[in-house]
Amino acid sequence: MPSTEPPRYQAIADHLRGLVLDRAPGDRLPSDAELCDRFGVSRMTARQAVQTLETEGLLYRRRGQGTFVAARPVPRRLGSPLSFTQNLRRRGLRVTSRLLAAGWIDAAPEDVTALDLGPGDRAVLVERLRLADDLPMAIERAVLAPALAPVLQEDLAAGSLHAAMERQGRIPTRAAARVSARLADARERRLLDQHGASGVLLCERRVISDQDGLPLEHTETRYVAERYVFEAVVTREEA
Repeated sequence: MPSTEPPRYQAIADHLRGLVLDRAPGDRLPSDAELCDRFGVSRMTARQAVQTLETEGLLYRRRGQGTFVAARPVPRRLGSPLSFTQNLRRRGLRVTSRLLAAGWIDAAPEDVTALDLGPGDRAVLVERLRLADDLPMAIERAVLAPALAPVLQEDLAAGSLHAAMERQGRIPTRAAARVSARLADARERRLLDQHGASGVLLCERRVISDQDGLPLEHTETRYVAERYVFEAVVTREEA
């Protein structure tokens, strides 16, 4: 009769799930070699168990460093004008950024439309890698209206871009965006510390306006798919 026992890798995966529940995001998990010793299995079997939980978004690997508990998916409300910093700080996470690019650019046609720019107007680019508790979460590319150029003098690595806008009297008030998904490209995988095929949630064409309805920024943000979940509130409208 065929064996009814579950595959060995499933028992290892269940063991790892228990460890994940008892530990905090970023905590180290047993290595493949340690799992082999504990369960008396081959490296291939141990790796299969780890890959199962990696696919589920419960852990992640860092080459040469080990296997770690993944951060719980962070919810984000679609259409919310809350900044990345505000959204994550409300959940008790430490937010930092790595500045990838900042300065004046020639506005692309879609930026001209989104920001209501005139012919020949330039725009301000701020591109940052956003991190929560040192874990890469997203790549944010914000194209700003020319009047917001003073934000280039701010500490964009440690501070909030929206807080810098508010210091100029421009309060981010309304946001409109659409979300799609695709595979991460090589640059995105490197910056977001992803290995192999991995997905990103693309919050694109996000236009944020101030309290007077004037456009502030046109932003595209690429989130690590397993570290984010988008929420929507839908109400029925009468015909």
